Amino acid sequence: MSVTPLEALPLERLRERSSSKWRTYPADVLPLFVAETDFPLAPAITRELAALIERGDTGYTPPDPGLARAYAAFAERRFGWILDPARVRSTCDVMMGVVEILRSTIAPGDRVVVTPPVYPPFYDCVPEAGGVVERVPLRDTGEVWELDLDQIAGALASGARAVLLCNPHNPTGTAHSRESLVRLAEIAEEHGAVVVSDEIHAPLIHPGAEFTPFLAASDAARRVGFALVSASKAFNLAGLKCALMVTAADDRTAVVAGLPAEVEWRTGLFGARAAVAAFAPESDGWLDGLRAALDGNRRLLAELLAEHLPLARYRIPDAGFLAWVDLSAYGWGDNPAGKIRREAKVAFHLGPYFGAEGAGHVRINFGCSPDVLREAITRTAALVE
Repeated sequence: MSVTPLEALPLERLRERSSSKWRTYPADVLPLFVAETDFPLAPAITRELAALIERGDTGYTPPDPGLARAYAAFAERRFGWILDPARVRSTCDVMMGVVEILRSTIAPGDRVVVTPPVYPPFYDCVPEAGGVVERVPLRDTGEVWELDLDQIAGALASGARAVLLCNPHNPTGTAHSRESLVRLAEIAEEHGAVVVSDEIHAPLIHPGAEFTPFLAASDAARRVGFALVSASKAFNLAGLKCALMVTAADDRTAVVAGLPAEVEWRTGLFGARAAVAAFAPESDGWLDGLRAALDGNRRLLAELLAEHLPLARYRIPDAGFLAWVDLSAYGWGDNPAGKIRREAKVAFHLGPYFGAEGAGHVRINFGCSPDVLREAITRTAALVE
């Protein structure tokens, strides 16, 4: 059955927003950097938030706002993942959950594997938790990015105690294969390490790709793993502050249950209620429309780059609304986003922020209208001499 793609809001409406995407740069700059999208909220979310405001329901988040049951039903419906709602606990956002879980599972000074190029806050949350970042870059086979399992095994054998996984991966959009996740879990278990999996982009898997929740990959994954999930990226709810920590084994569940009560208290009431509405079956049609729009845009970007910036290297992502683009052939330096913002008035995310592997790269947010995407690439291409 065909799905009608969701339409992004017009620019004049978007510029009324007060979020980071629309207030960081002047109005003459097209913002395609931070991971916010340009679409209207799912109607169920709008209704829920409006009802909260109408009745002045702005107090503390209750002990059970319905999040665990809502997410468990969503995960089964969308991923075929059956999880126990009793093993789900909420917090403020995914990175806070990562920090608290790492803090409870590693000792100060322990090394934590990350897989660059990767989401910049990974480099900050590891030391915040008392750990030391151990970089094991993704392998580029020429066709896909994949986990370098041999190097990860070496890092764990030499004493690293955790792997901070990004699945689907930001910025490459890679959905790690079930086989690689199974092997990662086996390696972690062999060396007595844990895997903390950030799965925030999972609802936005694209046609032809498959998302495997880490905790659903194997028995070993359930024994070594923690998962962090949220409605915030797919449903554009980052400002409402709500994420979920999920486990599948008694000792891992005990770690999350043993976190300070304040970790859960930091969940926002609006975030919790909006997430329940997002995870409800009523919002599935909206999510399918969003995925259809993003699927079109990820392919449109390939066409635009081929036409206007043919030396750019871009691999169509498996998931999400973020594109990892290598512009190094144009000689615009290690951080081409700076030149593009200054001279073309287009803000892409800065490649080097994702690690040394980001030199010459930009991350492009294509969670916008096709017209905005065309304008951004056309402006950028005008810089080519």
